[in-house]
Amino acid sequence: MQVEKLSNTLDIKRTLKELGVDSGGVAIMTAKAQHHILFIRSLHVGAANILKQDALSIGADLAVPRGTVIAATKEVDCILIATQRQLELLGKKEAAQPFGLKELAKELQKIASIQKPWHVALMGVLNANDDSFFAASRFSEKNALEKLHAMIEEGADIIDIGGVSSRPNSLYVGEDEELRRLRDILDVIRTHRLYERVRFSLDSYAPKVIEQALESGFNIVNDITGLENDEVCKLCARYDATAVIMHMQGSPQTMQQNPEYRSILSDIGDFFEQRISKAESFGVKNIVLDVGIGFGKTLEHNLMLLKHHEHFMKFNKPLLVGASRKSMIDAIVPSRIEERLPGTLAIHLEAVRNGASIIRAHDVKEHYQALQVQKAIHSI
Repeated sequence: MQVEKLSNTLDIKRTLKELGVDSGGVAIMTAKAQHHILFIRSLHVGAANILKQDALSIGADLAVPRGTVIAATKEVDCILIATQRQLELLGKKEAAQPFGLKELAKELQKIASIQKPWHVALMGVLNANDDSFFAASRFSEKNALEKLHAMIEEGADIIDIGGVSSRPNSLYVGEDEELRRLRDILDVIRTHRLYERVRFSLDSYAPKVIEQALESGFNIVNDITGLENDEVCKLCARYDATAVIMHMQGSPQTMQQNPEYRSILSDIGDFFEQRISKAESFGVKNIVLDVGIGFGKTLEHNLMLLKHHEHFMKFNKPLLVGASRKSMIDAIVPSRIEERLPGTLAIHLEAVRNGASIIRAHDVKEHYQALQVQKAIHSI
């Protein structure tokens, strides 16, 4: 007899089928093999006691503070530990219970329905400005076509182009200057019909610039303000463009001045809920979410977002992560921007493992290879 410890990340459904398990058994055991750990904040103490008993009755469990059973406080924080199947059952059980458990049931059902993405899109970065924090991502109209062709050949699914820097303390140059910087590259893309070979994204929140890009064949708007401007919403709807809603606390000038959150996962989740609702009210159909690594976050905030990135999959929208060569790497291992590719790859591969389906990166060739190798490992 031999015993082999298998990875928790294996494709359990495929493995069970290869073992010869019947279809009913595959469904049951796949649900048992998936585990969830949910932190529930400010739950009514009565709800906590009901949920505890319901969880125990099906083999799950709820960790609660001492004194919960005697209702020592009105609200408690707790941790639910359940398999996929148990989470599905609790989502149904709590739908008929009082003390706010109906609302909790909806959240449990959302989480139980999460499916990891099977394809990861690679978004390359090009900057049409002289103040981008990473010099190698800058280009001029003279070498624009060459750089674009190279990124396509290296494996980019999307190319994200920006005319202004959004690094900490950067100042906005105005719509006219932003458009002046981008006009030549927009002409190149339109003239050579490059939008037929790859998708183009504009890193901007300026309506005048966005409209010109959409007219030139772009179909993604990467908005660091998270669709704050109604006009951007209208443009995305009119051109049927994908809107990337990014979270940023404050502005580039203020975002790194002691950023604070009550609970970073819940706070950003609330922001996404509000902005998704706004986008859809304007008729925006295609939405991508970006937690905004480095945009109004400390190192601890960034690490929390990466470690618990699956939390945001409950919105059933593609998740974008862009941590390419950012200063959080320097905060972990002191390094110059030019030395941060290894750290970038580590962050992005972990993000994919935790649910990201779009990776925004300066180094396309290296990321393409890393993602293909990761895909091969997880396909076994």
